[in-house]
Amino acid sequence: MVEVTDTRVRLWSPVCEAVARLLGPHAEVVLHDPVRDRVLAVWHPLTRRGPGDHSYLGELDQLEPSAHDVWGPYEKLLPDGRRLSSVSAILRGDDGRPSAVLCVNLDRSPLDRAAALLTAFAAPTAPRPEPLFEQDWTERVHQIIGAFVRERGCPVERLGRADRLAVLTELDRAGVFAVRRAVPVVASALSASRSTVYALLGEARAHRSSS
Repeated sequence: MVEVTDTRVRLWSPVCEAVARLLGPHAEVVLHDPVRDRVLAVWHPLTRRGPGDHSYLGELDQLEPSAHDVWGPYEKLLPDGRRLSSVSAILRGDDGRPSAVLCVNLDRSPLDRAAALLTAFAAPTAPRPEPLFEQDWTERVHQIIGAFVRERGCPVERLGRADRLAVLTELDRAGVFAVRRAVPVVASALSASRSTVYALLGEARAHRSSS
């Protein structure tokens, strides 16, 4: 319910309605009378208060002046436990005195639920059942190369010669190249040609046998 008899309500009603439409139905906009400490009007109310109810604004002159008449976002709570993110702004008249106080109260419940859902999805996964993967050597190739790339912090295409020798050595130790047709799979995963993989693998094995 919006009381339109007050000149301040008529003046600021389009602004309050615009904010309420943008954030609705999850936010209420309240216009207060700072002199009488009363509610002038409410758009999309989250509680039962309405025009004429106490505002409980407190003393405006005790607010921090460096805020330039705008405070927040700060947290408030509804009786049902919902959290609000609130912003308050003093609207001054031509004489510079506070004419009205505009408050926007955003219900954080949808945001909290979304954050909880995303957190649940991002939670650490359980260890994978290794017996299901121990025969899947292509999975092993991807796991080794993927872990190597993540540790180096660069795309597989940018791995240098020393890096490729290191990862091929690790793959060889894991027994990957004992599997027939392993080289084409490794070459594809490393974005390299088969001949390059064969050459580097031979070099890696020669280095291991001589060390």
